[in-house]
Amino acid sequence: MAEPSPAGAREVRAVLFMCAHNAVRSPMAAGIARHFFGRAIYVTSCGVRPDDLDPFAVAVMDEIGVAIGDHVPQSLDDLADLSFDLIVTLSPEAHHQSLELTRTQAFDVEYWPTHDPTAAEGTRDQRLDAYRSVRDQLTERILQRFSGPS
Repeated sequence: MAEPSPAGAREVRAVLFMCAHNAVRSPMAAGIARHFFGRAIYVTSCGVRPDDLDPFAVAVMDEIGVAIGDHVPQSLDDLADLSFDLIVTLSPEAHHQSLELTRTQAFDVEYWPTHDPTAAEGTRDQRLDAYRSVRDQLTERILQRFSGPS
């Protein structure tokens, strides 16, 4: 179960991960957060301009036993409500859109700049390594952020 968040931050009971397309980074982050904290925190994801779920993202998540293959990319407008304590943005355009929302909504926004692995070139294995790197960085950051003090 998740402990309270770091000193000075309010407890997170609902988090939204947001990126550009909700096809790679935010579904990976949501899957990881759900895997570790799904009983304590409501987790979902969306994108600024949703696109098809990336099969490489699905493959590298399957490697760690986190299934995201049923994920349906969605936009902010597709969400039933915006009752989040925290929005974690993973791309500049998602961060900008989230900050616009803070004019009328009360939630915290954290920007976690995250490389877009779809830009990786090379062999299939080299491209998968780029996705693995993003997955592993997100896992580390999520565990650090939501586990609270040890």
